[in-house]
Amino acid sequence: MHNKYKEIDINDFENIKKLIGDAERVLFKDEINPDYSHDELGGIDKMPDILVKAHSAKEISDIMKYAYENHIPVTARGSGTGLVGACVPLFGGIVIETTGMNKILELDEENLTLTLEPGVLLMEISKYVEEKDFFYPPDPGEKSATIGGNISTNAGGMRAVKYGVTRDYVRGLEVVLPNGEIIEVGGKVVKNSSGYSIKDLIIGSEGTLGIITKVILKLIPLPKHTISLLVPFEDLNTAIDAVPSIIKSKAIPTAIEFLQREVIFAAEEYLGKIFPDKSSDSYLLLTFDGNSKEQVEKDYEKVADLCLEIGALDAYLVDTEERKEAVWSARGAFLEAIHGSTDEMDECDVVVPRNNVAEFIKYTKILAKEFDIRIPSFGHAGDGNLHVYICKDSMDVELWNKKRADVFEKMYDKSLELGGLVSGEHGIGFAKKEYMFNQYNGGHLNLMVGIKEIFDPKNILNPGKVCK
Repeated sequence: MHNKYKEIDINDFENIKKLIGDAERVLFKDEINPDYSHDELGGIDKMPDILVKAHSAKEISDIMKYAYENHIPVTARGSGTGLVGACVPLFGGIVIETTGMNKILELDEENLTLTLEPGVLLMEISKYVEEKDFFYPPDPGEKSATIGGNISTNAGGMRAVKYGVTRDYVRGLEVVLPNGEIIEVGGKVVKNSSGYSIKDLIIGSEGTLGIITKVILKLIPLPKHTISLLVPFEDLNTAIDAVPSIIKSKAIPTAIEFLQREVIFAAEEYLGKIFPDKSSDSYLLLTFDGNSKEQVEKDYEKVADLCLEIGALDAYLVDTEERKEAVWSARGAFLEAIHGSTDEMDECDVVVPRNNVAEFIKYTKILAKEFDIRIPSFGHAGDGNLHVYICKDSMDVELWNKKRADVFEKMYDKSLELGGLVSGEHGIGFAKKEYMFNQYNGGHLNLMVGIKEIFDPKNILNPGKVCK
């Protein structure tokens, strides 16, 4: 089916320009910036033939109708901050960029919802709602990602332990289907038992089933008090072993992150800022929030005592603005810091049951020695989602490709053995497809392929991704 796509020519370009009515927002071949050929991680490159900077659902609908009739592949793109090649147009065709659809349309204080366009950035959402005393809890590390991209990958982030993931905050969507039809799924309602949940199929589908053109998010009141705790441990095992006890203590933290010294050093160098403490091998970074100062204090004191009993070396309160900035900016810069330390890298963002986090990370250290390759990691100890990076450093390309394939195979086999899955929050895209196929087979995969075929019988929307 893939090789039957129409070859894009100058007539298609002229026709799309007519549909949009603004020549400056439609670019052809060599006019397109090479950045549109890849995402944040790179490694998978393909240029689109036509780039459309869309401003409305109507424009996207008109393009999809044209593409559907002419059998042209279309890929939606937000900020391009993904890490699995999901927004790379593998078969060329049309890329529709939605970053220009960046209006916040309505804050409904009675229903606690925020209606907005898909190109609004995550950092803009938190700033907008927090100024009005509301809170949008999902907190993925990449704050310049668009909400459309977050929904397309069901992004998780650091606060998932207490608050859940993006899916838990999407009330409704407006979506353009591959044939150009515009549908609305969900709404402002809190409960819905009206048939299959199409909304939940769209969430996490990485732009393969439809293009999101409007979003209704659920908000909650902004917690009045937030505090962080930095807890150093002698080694990673002791740090990770403390997590189940913390969860059972009922003093539920908002976030439980694990950090290791090598990654902290990399972040310090990258940012030019000093981390408050780097004398230990491993750390847990926890956040607590709530409406009563007493409750937040009670929770963090309980957890600090528990960590010290388990073997923590200390427990630092991250309470001053300066200290908060130092700690959280370092945590936020881990990916960029690792990226900056090597000329190429690839990522494994497996999710495993919480009680198997230490075993998986220990295994990555064994692989690093066995294959003589650098494998730094960090992640969400509270929900078992790990970010493990394989670094090329000075290896030649052939050796790098061989080692990367071997190490990935072993890591994904290990995650399966430990009851885990291929991706916790970055998605499958193109880069992780083969590993997902190893984990899912038979009925599971057939259902996914069948869903794709019902939504997109001509396979024109983001072809080559996720399952087809």
